[in-house]
Amino acid sequence: MDGTTIADSAANARGAEAPAVISCPFVTAALHVAALAPFRLPLHPLGMSHSRGVLSPTETPAVVEHFRDGRFFNPGVPDHNFRQALAWMRNRRPGVWRKWIPSTPGPQPPARVDGAALRVTLINHATVLLQTEGLNLLTDPVWSYRVSPVRFAGPERHRDPGLRFEDLPPIDAVLISHNHYDHLDVLTLRRIARTHSPAIFCPLGVAKMLRRAGFREIYELDWGGSQSWKHLGLHCVRAQHFAARWPWDRNRTLWCGWMVETAHGNLYFAGDSGFGDFFSTIGEEFGPIRLALLPIGAYEPEWFMGPVHMTPEEAIEVRELVQAAVAVGIHYGTFALADDAETAPVERLQRALQERCDRGRDDRDRFWVLPEGEGRMVP
Repeated sequence: MDGTTIADSAANARGAEAPAVISCPFVTAALHVAALAPFRLPLHPLGMSHSRGVLSPTETPAVVEHFRDGRFFNPGVPDHNFRQALAWMRNRRPGVWRKWIPSTPGPQPPARVDGAALRVTLINHATVLLQTEGLNLLTDPVWSYRVSPVRFAGPERHRDPGLRFEDLPPIDAVLISHNHYDHLDVLTLRRIARTHSPAIFCPLGVAKMLRRAGFREIYELDWGGSQSWKHLGLHCVRAQHFAARWPWDRNRTLWCGWMVETAHGNLYFAGDSGFGDFFSTIGEEFGPIRLALLPIGAYEPEWFMGPVHMTPEEAIEVRELVQAAVAVGIHYGTFALADDAETAPVERLQRALQERCDRGRDDRDRFWVLPEGEGRMVP
């Protein structure tokens, strides 16, 4: 089962009794380790063919620098190994999180935002609503209570989504960055496919799962791939992360960021990523960027998480490297995925921005921390 139902989260918000779950630290720890274990099983080669807007596996992909022996990888970055994962789990010092963070859903967004106007709404974690040029785009949508392969264990949400699912405007396209449960939530995607029938964009290897979830217009791209869609251009760009939903399928599918090319400025969704010099390349190719959605959480301990999750200080640097006028922080405050505390990412980001201001580089108004559910117009 791919997570628990959306109604579970609502039950928590009302203070009602949520569906029974088993609190089992050992099972939760095992799920973390399983996702990071470098198991290697045979894999059929992946390749993509296009048919009526839908891409499907056919043959070996035309990639060399990040695909080897049936697995994708981050060029120049050592992979985690099982010993490192066990060392983290044995020595974890998780920061403090409230069991439940009371919140009120944000107001219903407008049905459309036309012309050059751009509205961004942080819903939770990496789920963001982008509205511009009469189109509504949703990134990595997650409304489930638990992001895990099982119902009884694994990371659970600590707050409700910032918008009720029923208050979403018509969704025209969904952007998926990779297949981790906190980014690819099958229950939510099934509901989106039934309710909105949008196009969906994903990295290599993910289309099969999305087709089973009910999507029909699927665009599956490799790093450097581009797709014209309506009056936008969608570009799949490099990220530094990994993929896994089970111990045996690590890196069988790709991970990515997305650049949305519009007539009034580019929009960048970094997905989930560690820091790397490829951000400079993204800036050189697509900059200046009007808005960047950059992850700031799940970075501790840095010796272990650093290759796949950037720190708040690195996110500030990434905003500069990709030449973004404005950045919005994502990937924090909803699911306790690493050892940083509930409020640590935002506190560390604000402290780093203040230190830069004290040194004469005041860019505090260029890196936003939005309350969940708040919509804001972007210059």
